[in-house]
Amino acid sequence: MSHLQTDSLGAFSAISLLTIVGLLVAYLSAAYVQRRAGRRWSGWRSSAFVAGAGLLAVAVSPPLMDFGHHDLRGHMAQHLLIGMLAPLGLVLGAPMTLLLRTLAPPAARRVTRVLASRPLQVLSHPVTALLLNIGGMYVLYLTPLYAATLTSPPLHHLVHVHFLAAGYLFVWSILAGPDPAPHAPGMWVRLGVLFVSMAGHATLGKLMYGFLWPRGTHHGTEEIQAAAQLMYYGGDLAEVLLVVALFAMWYRARGARPYSLRPLLT
Repeated sequence: MSHLQTDSLGAFSAISLLTIVGLLVAYLSAAYVQRRAGRRWSGWRSSAFVAGAGLLAVAVSPPLMDFGHHDLRGHMAQHLLIGMLAPLGLVLGAPMTLLLRTLAPPAARRVTRVLASRPLQVLSHPVTALLLNIGGMYVLYLTPLYAATLTSPPLHHLVHVHFLAAGYLFVWSILAGPDPAPHAPGMWVRLGVLFVSMAGHATLGKLMYGFLWPRGTHHGTEEIQAAAQLMYYGGDLAEVLLVVALFAMWYRARGARPYSLRPLLT
């Protein structure tokens, strides 16, 4: 690895960690303000957000960044943390709900209009989120794209940003909460998309194991197969946790009225 690549990885790790700490401080401060104002905010939500932020911090820490850049197993561990496990904790922390409760009414109404906009409706549909999330992984590992990330630090960093954004969007689209999701389809549609995602993730792991994708890299057979197994079994764990969260939320919401943005602004 060149000095330029080493410096780029270190800078990305430092910026990412500072951003995570900043967001975590902002979240906990907003939760504290809610409690001081006599408005209930779940400690469980705060714990979920802290856990998600913690997993994300581990994924972008200097040791794992370095390991993930030259070893496919490390890269796959980062993928699982950034794109699957951390987003689940972050989404369950309901940061948008906390933001809407903390902002002044005019600013909260502007955010509400964005959440209810047509572009976000399309982007947050489970099928769109599936294509960005699982589809993005197929493009990364079954094309020369992954090999290109090994020599291009900006592209390498962009892949991590995509992992997080696509993973967060997918989890939010499937759970349709706890943050407001005014355009979310019904439970059966979301559950069907989740099962397609599980099948697609498992199939990709098998393709990588059997046909030794990604190609054009310095990774050996054992390393690729170990990474594929990590994707297969680690992905199963993350998706089972998502299924549990989905059914837990569905059970609690049975008989309740659909999600609404209005109560968040009162």
